[in-house]
Amino acid sequence: MSGPTEPVPSNTPEDAAPMPALDDEQIRSWSREQKDRWWLERVYRGDMPQLTLRAACTGFVLGGVLSATNLYVGAKTGWTLGVGLTSVILAFSAFKVLSQFGSRDITILESNAIQSVATAAGYMTMPLVSGMAAYMWVENAVLDWKRLMLFNVVLSVLGVLVAFPMKRRFINDEQHPFPEGRACGVVLDTLYRSSAAVGLFKAKALGLSAAIAGFITFISGEAYMKLIQERWLGFVKSWHFPHNLDEWYYDLAAKGYVPIPRLANVDIRQFGLSPAIDLAMFGAGGLMGMRTAVSMLVGMIANFVFIAPWMISAGEILPRSGSVAAGTAVFGRVHIVNTWSLWWGISIMVVASLVSLLARPEVFTQALRSLTGRKSPESSDVLRHIELPLWVSWLGIPLVGGIGVWMAHAWFGVHYAFGAMAIPLISVLSLIAVSSTALTGITPSGALSKVPQFLFGGLDPKHPATNLMTGVMCSEVASNASNLLMDIKPGYMLGAKPRQQAVGHLIGIVAGALASTPLYYVLFLSDYRPGANLQNVMAPEGGQFTFPAALQWKGVSELVTSIFGGGGEASLLSRSIVISMVVAAMAGVALEVARIGTRNRFPLSALAIGLGVVVPPESTLAMFAGACFFWLMERRYSDRSGSRGHLLWIGTHDPICAGIVAGAALVGIGDVLVRVFLL
Repeated sequence: MSGPTEPVPSNTPEDAAPMPALDDEQIRSWSREQKDRWWLERVYRGDMPQLTLRAACTGFVLGGVLSATNLYVGAKTGWTLGVGLTSVILAFSAFKVLSQFGSRDITILESNAIQSVATAAGYMTMPLVSGMAAYMWVENAVLDWKRLMLFNVVLSVLGVLVAFPMKRRFINDEQHPFPEGRACGVVLDTLYRSSAAVGLFKAKALGLSAAIAGFITFISGEAYMKLIQERWLGFVKSWHFPHNLDEWYYDLAAKGYVPIPRLANVDIRQFGLSPAIDLAMFGAGGLMGMRTAVSMLVGMIANFVFIAPWMISAGEILPRSGSVAAGTAVFGRVHIVNTWSLWWGISIMVVASLVSLLARPEVFTQALRSLTGRKSPESSDVLRHIELPLWVSWLGIPLVGGIGVWMAHAWFGVHYAFGAMAIPLISVLSLIAVSSTALTGITPSGALSKVPQFLFGGLDPKHPATNLMTGVMCSEVASNASNLLMDIKPGYMLGAKPRQQAVGHLIGIVAGALASTPLYYVLFLSDYRPGANLQNVMAPEGGQFTFPAALQWKGVSELVTSIFGGGGEASLLSRSIVISMVVAAMAGVALEVARIGTRNRFPLSALAIGLGVVVPPESTLAMFAGACFFWLMERRYSDRSGSRGHLLWIGTHDPICAGIVAGAALVGIGDVLVRVFLL
């Protein structure tokens, strides 16, 4: 792959020459102009089709569908999943099949353009399930969907404008790895250098896993089964595959055959301790790995098996009704989390995130170098005919940023001064976020969002919208800029035109906004009635969506308001909660120091432990089961290279997990839509 034309695929990846790359000495000693000339001569693919109409349309459709799965997963776990590899494999296999019927095969750069569009769409969901949801809960008011969508689009476009001036330093000059982006580039290179059977096998594995997960979710869907059996077939009652795996036990308990398990004289189901069939979380567990899944399990067990029952026995967590002594107390998992456990879970997550960030001084030095580094003169910019012109960012940032500030003031009541102050802070936090993503693949948007929340919350403590919406502005732009550069990395590796990647990202922003925003209102707000508690509507007790990220945002906002609003911590936090937060913060520091000291070999993640507190136990158990299953498969087949088991469970690990998530999530969304529109 040394010229501007696509190489002829060989039979195996090993037959192909390695992807051209500069060595460490060249990266250190060459000027950016030398590196750009090398890339232009050795890697750039000239006028190979890239952001064609079919690539844009395919990415638009895939991005819309995959953003729906991210919305579903994000509302359950607080995380979003990368959809780049999934979109690459789906697009590759689809066009391979179409090529058998006379359609022109898709080029490697068209595949890369598709993943750029789809990935940009997938990332549009994070504000919806975090800061935006928290704002609506605090205000107990439903935002107009058009305002929500437009504000999200404006912030995402601002992220594109912020990212491209950084692209020339972080990617062209300093050649940072951007690990997930590099992995996507390697996968694309492998698909096009190897036999088409490799890509088709992965696509079949993805499709089959999606079909199996979708079928199980379908027969578990109460709305599906009620529609078919009662409405269509005329049955008096309907049956669906039980969602909770222990349902049979409680059927026996209801008949008096077995006792109901209790903790602190409270039915364990009130703690959420009931395993369930949640295949989307099973697949997500396979993607996240054992370390994160085990850590979440530790957090879940620590909170719901030990700490919460202890606090109930001590009278620190009071029931909503009934008596603990008489065994009639009514708590519920959401009540336990919101009134007590949330605070120590937030404490360990925030402290661990900040320690992790501060422990990487190179992140800050890279950001400082980006601010102070000398720009190459225009005459030495050998890529100016294909790069996005810098003047677009210099003019666009104040223009689009000004629109965002106006929206924050007119729609959310954020004072112009605070909105204007957020713009330079956005630039600083974006540099930090991009530096972290470039080096580690981790975008610390959660930790960085706390900076504006505490800063602006201290300046305007009586108005929670100020800290929430400035936090959304800063974290969304920083996250979008980081993820854009992650998406540009494979394009740089494969010789794509940066300017077309920027356009593709904008297309993805529109696709994600159009797909996820209306779906957001249908899934989570269709049952809302004026005057109802909005948080209870969106995240009801016992419901499948719990919005862990929004809980964290709301909790930090309330903490900031309590501390700086004149009432002090005592107005919100009991003595036991304060002690738990201090202990959790110390534990977060210790665990992160241990992880850093062992070079990431320490088996626990403080951030994931905190997440185990706010994510429903049934989802944590499902993720742990998924992580265990794929870990066992890896252990079994890791030394059997060349076997079908190795190809299936190791070589096709990510597509299988992505297929499980997509199949279960899309069918699960359909069950909600059936309930809303047909029942």
